[in-house]
Amino acid sequence: MTAKPPLERVQESEKLLERIELVLPGFKGYKLQEQRREADRIVRNHIHYMLANSRTWLTYSMQTLSDAKATEMNEPMNRLIARVDLLAEKVNHASYGYSGFFDSVRIEEPQLDQMLAFDTQLVEIARKFSDDVTSFRNELSQGKLENARTSEQALESAVANLETVFDQRKSTIEGVKV
Repeated sequence: MTAKPPLERVQESEKLLERIELVLPGFKGYKLQEQRREADRIVRNHIHYMLANSRTWLTYSMQTLSDAKATEMNEPMNRLIARVDLLAEKVNHASYGYSGFFDSVRIEEPQLDQMLAFDTQLVEIARKFSDDVTSFRNELSQGKLENARTSEQALESAVANLETVFDQRKSTIEGVKV
């Protein structure tokens, strides 16, 4: 059975009073926007969690490399960990598409839907990255250090891909015209 999309899960979890409010004239559009924003927040929290967890595993991997006297990996691993940490915090503190009543830039439903599409794509990329970090850590813990640099470079490339998609998401919000 496939998991339901975040927006659908948020809509299903609405309380009875909120469902009644959806039938009020003019309120439905507002409520649907709020549901999209909540779904976006849930997805971003999950991405942040995966990235923070990956950062922790990369720190353990760096310790393993250090214990194995693979000092040539110190600088690349430090850069990778810092980059993952920065991205995790960007995701954690990113705008979730809120625009107030008097704001000059409006975030409407199509842009919110685009944000959710980017976030869903980010979940898949972050999940793959997390799996790759786990594989990297497992290889190192088994003493397989010969491919450490190649694996680190692949992880660096994966983080760059995550950043690119995340920046596209950001430009979707900021590119909205008045």
